Amino acid sequence: MSTEVLRAEVPRIGASRAEVPRTDTSRRLLSLLNDAHVPYRLIRHAPEGRTDLASQLRGHPLEQAAKCLVVRVGSGRRGRRYVLAVVPGDRRVDMACVQELFGGTDTAFASREIAERLSGCVSGSIVPFSFHPELELVVDPDLLAGEEIFFNAARLDLSLALGVEPYRALARPRVARVATPACDAGLSRPGDLLSRVSPP
Repeated sequence: MSTEVLRAEVPRIGASRAEVPRTDTSRRLLSLLNDAHVPYRLIRHAPEGRTDLASQLRGHPLEQAAKCLVVRVGSGRRGRRYVLAVVPGDRRVDMACVQELFGGTDTAFASREIAERLSGCVSGSIVPFSFHPELELVVDPDLLAGEEIFFNAARLDLSLALGVEPYRALARPRVARVATPACDAGLSRPGDLLSRVSPP
């Protein structure tokens, strides 16, 4: 499988179709970065939504990958809110921490339909930005410890490398401990399904 870095500088909206993603969320994300004159790299690769395999294709340590999962936080019989929890690729979302952080009574991973609707991305390509008023963004601080993060750019066949400081300035996430080691047996497997989908 080949990997191609499309552009090392800031791509412009007038770039060729081979360079500019075609999904609405990708366009919105790139417009945000371009308008802020933020340098980033687009990396084209074989379609892949699984965090570990996508990281291999992109050629970076797994802990630099932004794993994005949509979590439903319940509050009472009918109350609920949705949180986009972003953790390092070698971790899992700590549901108990998310529940406590948002004052919920229970937590569960959102259904695939809701996750895709709120994020504007197909599962496996969710970006660590929220463009929906009902989706609150929280990022684990360990993901922000390095200089750069990597994530699918709202497409399974395209990824983006972005500096941590520009990311924090533009995404303006809530930063809190919401990650736990991936080997933690207390977390169930279904959560991974929202962050990784094999191409058809």
